[in-house]
Amino acid sequence: MSKISMKPSAMLSPVPAVLVTCGSGETANIITIAWTGIVNSQPPMTYVSVRKERHSHHLIAESGEFVINLTTADMAKTVDYCGVKSGRDTDKFAKTGLSAEPAELVGCPLIGECPVSLECRVVETKEYPSHDMFLAEIVRVHAEEDLFDEEGRIRLDQAGLLAYCHGEYFGLKRQPLGRFGYSVMKAKTRKRINREKMEKAQKRKKNAAGRSGRKKQRRD
Repeated sequence: MSKISMKPSAMLSPVPAVLVTCGSGETANIITIAWTGIVNSQPPMTYVSVRKERHSHHLIAESGEFVINLTTADMAKTVDYCGVKSGRDTDKFAKTGLSAEPAELVGCPLIGECPVSLECRVVETKEYPSHDMFLAEIVRVHAEEDLFDEEGRIRLDQAGLLAYCHGEYFGLKRQPLGRFGYSVMKAKTRKRINREKMEKAQKRKKNAAGRSGRKKQRRD
């Protein structure tokens, strides 16, 4: 495969397109962030990198708190708006119609329309020329009830999450290509997993039909 050599750049894609809430009360703001990720598992830790001149930068620096709200493909236009408008002169909650809901452990609001929200507390700030990286511990997670399957497992693959790739937004709607460890999975294990998938799919279909029937009865 032939490759073209280029100068160094932030060419790592795709990345999540998330809405980060910061501040509280009348100062609450929303900023779109693509530079975020996980840096540790126990305790769970994340980060957001924010340009120094952004309005949200001082809100996070002063409070030491923020909330990462995952977004969906249906929210792409709103996500873009929150990224190009500044909270200095725009009430993004009012303009977008997004709902500010109280968090449990931090002062920043959650966004009601987002399927998952992560409450975060800053533990360290790394300063760089263009951005500051706020390293934070995830202290609470909130997820939509509809995302959990019958076994209580959260199914983020069903959320229709939004990603950002080289200046454009993309919805994550493809079917999974495999699961962790599938490259070395034994045929017997693969067969068992496929059987369990079919059983779960049939159960979900049956439950959905039952819910639909109950709704029809209520309408009648």
